[in-house]
Amino acid sequence: MTTTFFDHWRDVPKNAWRWSNFSPAEIACRGTGKLLINEPALDKLQALRDRLGKPLIVRSAYRSPEHNRAVGGATRSKHMEGAAFDIAMTNHDPAAFESAAREAGFLGFGFYPRSGFMHVDLGPARQWGERFPVRSVPFAAETPAAREVLAESRTMRAGGAAGVATLGAAGVEVAQQVLAETQTAILPLVPYLDTLRWVFIAAAIGGIAVTIYARLDDWRRGLR
Repeated sequence: MTTTFFDHWRDVPKNAWRWSNFSPAEIACRGTGKLLINEPALDKLQALRDRLGKPLIVRSAYRSPEHNRAVGGATRSKHMEGAAFDIAMTNHDPAAFESAAREAGFLGFGFYPRSGFMHVDLGPARQWGERFPVRSVPFAAETPAAREVLAESRTMRAGGAAGVATLGAAGVEVAQQVLAETQTAILPLVPYLDTLRWVFIAAAIGGIAVTIYARLDDWRRGLR
């Protein structure tokens, strides 16, 4: 195992740092600024980042022995070897993260759903804590089976009847005007056409009324 220790992360030479998605400050001890570079562990961390394709928010990486005691860490914590990382699950699905971490070579897993992070380390193989709850997938709800087919809906049928009746009334009115102006021989038929026009108008009004009722009834029964 290749490790290099620095009294402070600012002392790390640029050419000694090759993990492009992380910085020495992210991996250094939060309490002292000291840094132990564990190359195999950082290689696996970078491999995990590459697999997931999005940032890893590092809550804790290397801990100096004094800082580890201060935060109540385990006496043989892998953090003191620079071989453990606590990663926030804010931007990750925990199940997908765990799977990718295992593929990257991490063996130890600690689950902290209440604190919102997962601990991963280089082993030995073990796990502890309560797993994160399964996150629901935000798919659209399935269309209710009781919904009417649009073409068969009462609202459409009533609306269509009203439309036909309205067109019929307009057609009769046009015909009446044409007959009144050009066909003097059949003027006796004009009063009957006027009656027919009112019949169409009444049908149109009835169709509109049925459309409104059907729409309200559909809403009431949850079909719209």
